[in-house]
Amino acid sequence: MPSYNYARYLRQAIDSALGQTCAPLEVIVVDDGSTDATPEVLASYGDRIHVIRQKNQGVATARNTGIAAARGEYVAFLDSDDLWDPRMLELQVARFEADPSLGLAHSGVEMFDDAGNTLRVYREGKEGRIAADLLCFSPNVITLTGSNIMVPKRVAEEIGGFDPRLPPSEDWDFCYRVAARYPVGFVADVLVRYRIHSTAAHRNIGRIETAMRLAFEKTFASADPTVQALRRHAYGSLHRVLAGSYFQARQPRSFLRNLVASLRYDPRNIGYFAAWPLRVISRRLARSAA
Repeated sequence: MPSYNYARYLRQAIDSALGQTCAPLEVIVVDDGSTDATPEVLASYGDRIHVIRQKNQGVATARNTGIAAARGEYVAFLDSDDLWDPRMLELQVARFEADPSLGLAHSGVEMFDDAGNTLRVYREGKEGRIAADLLCFSPNVITLTGSNIMVPKRVAEEIGGFDPRLPPSEDWDFCYRVAARYPVGFVADVLVRYRIHSTAAHRNIGRIETAMRLAFEKTFASADPTVQALRRHAYGSLHRVLAGSYFQARQPRSFLRNLVASLRYDPRNIGYFAAWPLRVISRRLARSAA
């Protein structure tokens, strides 16, 4: 569990990890240079948790520190503003036991706000060989929160852990590199509550774009012809997703820039953008009805 200045959420997260039906071998919390009350919260747990303190280096490095320190066969990740369902470890470990060839298991996710209100629930996910689906941003592949994945420790070490150059897209990059080597398993139960709040990293679309461009540069440096065959489709999909994100963030210039880039890479996306006004109207009507 990486944590940086999230003392206000930290106790809930730790309690959800300690309260598992399948008791964890250890709960490792990496305090990534917090300047708030995080040390006091951590100290209150005594030896129930393993605390590692380091200077602030970002979530990817903090997770890598935790991976290196872990003693278990599997490692699962929980951001300090999120929560696990009590069955999280039990059901994901069972998925690995049912299929030892898996390199990663993920689960359904509930998104909620600071008031505890459910915003959206994701119950769908793919399993098997899903690297191409991830690369092309196919729908309902993995709900990437950072808190709903478990991997064998040997797999995390084999791929080199999380890339510290890629926040806040290190989760996508990590999962893709695992999926490029191993089949993936899915647990349809909603096992993670992902908190949406004003300081969450996913709100910075510009950082996401920069990180995903670098992640794609890494990916397409591969000479694998099956990867290269997906290049135009993948880039078209990336810019399509970014265009949608910029539209929702009300950044019209960045929206138009990515729309044009998406169509340049993959003209088939014209249908998606042509239907955009209808989708926007439908969503607004649905929100009004709700």
